[in-house]
Amino acid sequence: MSQRVLLVHGWGGSDFPHWQSWLASEIAKEYGTVQFLHFTNVDTPKLDVWSAELLEALESFKPGIVICHSLANTLWFHLCNTTALSEIQKLYLVAPPSMQCKVPELAEFFPVQTPTQLYSKESLLISSTNDPYISMNEIKSLKKELGIEMKVLENAGHINVESGYGEWPWILESLQGKSS
Repeated sequence: MSQRVLLVHGWGGSDFPHWQSWLASEIAKEYGTVQFLHFTNVDTPKLDVWSAELLEALESFKPGIVICHSLANTLWFHLCNTTALSEIQKLYLVAPPSMQCKVPELAEFFPVQTPTQLYSKESLLISSTNDPYISMNEIKSLKKELGIEMKVLENAGHINVESGYGEWPWILESLQGKSS
């Protein structure tokens, strides 16, 4: 894999056996270049801290592909709304929460405006039919507002370990150009 891949976790992190940690190891096994960003205070996220840390990773690592999970999508949206980012080749937005999320610990991240620019040549929104953090109506609306493609997984919950996503071969195959 020739592209540099940046993995960006959400609230609580994505430590093993989460699919993001699995994916990082699979990319490394193939001699790919990957950075698995680990935010400060994963359990008590601060928008300004996480924004600065993501901007630093984007500047120093210069990824071609960024894969966001959960709250990382919201963080990406905030950066798109406030910062002129360098354009990347591909952006994966996996399991974004509702744009109006009401989790008290995450209050400073919400609400968030849908960005008009994602700073990516290609973008893919990935959601589940039964994600507890966003309804199908909300995700369909977000897809329409962003104007990007969407992949919907059947009964995949929040696309995390609790819903069976430790190993996730599809995402690796997608990065390798082997799936659609």
